[in-house]
Amino acid sequence: MLISRILVPTDFSADADAAFRYASELARPFHAEVHVLHVVDNPLSAGMWSSDVYTAEIVGLQIDLVHDAEERLARSVPSGAESVTTEVRTGSPTRQILDTARERGIDLIVMGTHGRTGVAHVVMGSVAERVLRQAPCPVLAMRAAVVAAIPKVA
Repeated sequence: MLISRILVPTDFSADADAAFRYASELARPFHAEVHVLHVVDNPLSAGMWSSDVYTAEIVGLQIDLVHDAEERLARSVPSGAESVTTEVRTGSPTRQILDTARERGIDLIVMGTHGRTGVAHVVMGSVAERVLRQAPCPVLAMRAAVVAAIPKVA
């Protein structure tokens, strides 16, 4: 098995940070590239605004959200990290993750999952679950607690 490109979607949660750390360690022996992706939901399609909200305000909000995400990504990647790229996209998180995986020829997606259950899972669904079902490559979904328990390889 050869892994040359790993995609790590992030929502800046502890689980996503743990997935990035795991992917970075996994990439090392393969000399693989790690691509970190954050998706900014489109405020109109997410139902955050009514139709009578001034469109320019929404566009301004979206620009601010993208700018903030780019800054957070820049801070979250350690300086000197080799073969790590970052990207911010706008749209449906599931769709953008899947599109990025296809466009970049990703070999493995490593992503955090919040482990929602019950009503929260039914109402909110799971981006990780939808990616698992539709991804063009293997997906490793994990929680931060699992990563913390894995011993580091020297």
